[in-house]
Amino acid sequence: MASSPSDAGGPLLDVRDLCVDYVTIAGDVRAVDHVDLTLEAGEFLAIVGESGCGKSTLLFAIAQLLTPPAEISGGSVVFKGKDMVRLAEDELRHSRWRDYSVVMQSAMNALNPMKSIEAQYTDVMRAHSAMSAGEIHARSEEVLRLVGVDPVHLRSYPHQLSGGMRQRAMIAMALLFTPELVIMDEPTSALDVVAQRSLMSEIKELQRRFGFAVIFVTHDMSLVSHYSERLAVMYAGQLAELSSTRALFDRPLHPYSVGLLDAFPSIHGPRRTLAGIPGSPPDLAHPPAGCRFQPRCPQAMDECAIRQPALYRAGDSLVRCLLYEPAPETVR
Repeated sequence: MASSPSDAGGPLLDVRDLCVDYVTIAGDVRAVDHVDLTLEAGEFLAIVGESGCGKSTLLFAIAQLLTPPAEISGGSVVFKGKDMVRLAEDELRHSRWRDYSVVMQSAMNALNPMKSIEAQYTDVMRAHSAMSAGEIHARSEEVLRLVGVDPVHLRSYPHQLSGGMRQRAMIAMALLFTPELVIMDEPTSALDVVAQRSLMSEIKELQRRFGFAVIFVTHDMSLVSHYSERLAVMYAGQLAELSSTRALFDRPLHPYSVGLLDAFPSIHGPRRTLAGIPGSPPDLAHPPAGCRFQPRCPQAMDECAIRQPALYRAGDSLVRCLLYEPAPETVR
């Protein structure tokens, strides 16, 4: 049996050289391109980037929820010492909900409109435990209270709840077995800014209380500035920058990270003009030969058009940009 992270001293989640392709008649499109990530127990990692950058595909690959035409074409996803890519469906089913769970982007689409909230919680607990009907009902009430929803709404159907309550009901479902990892795919995207702030604060408080790790995918950098410990910036299927959240907001290194931050207003400090990023992301069916951000980059050099940068270490950060390529060692 593979050892657990705590036994071996390794991370809770270790993603190595992960590639995901969309297999089409016209040719394969690589949506996640050789991504490396680690996640420690109890850590909050946010993944940000423009729509279409591959962040949700990466999330679904980690959770082993990809459906055709998407498929993992290389790499590994080691969770609690086991490579999820190589596990059979029965083994994955044993881990889902109990060890890790997923909160989908749109709760209205993720929840079954034909079943009450309690019926959906009951389905999950019957599939993954031998709890009695009384224990299932008690646990259902308990998790709804955890997310600030009155248990009377267990009898409600999804359409009878507000958007914020539906998202809370989804988060409560993800916590039915108190998993070690909760993966969230833009759970606040359909909410107004006040509801977003409230839900993010609630997620962070639940994380502090129960100690689970979080992977939080969003396109809004400002949303995670006060909640995540580390921030991964994706561009065109690749990691552009990986750093502590505070360091990235204080001093972004990759020109794309700078552009993302410049595109979001701040309610604190002096007023400044917002600047968008010109152009659009590349077609992943035909990515550029060199740096994928080069056609939009204000700091592009001639070399950027022909050389693909690796992930270089810059202090405690990793950044995919030739500006941070280490100088070659001189031979004496």
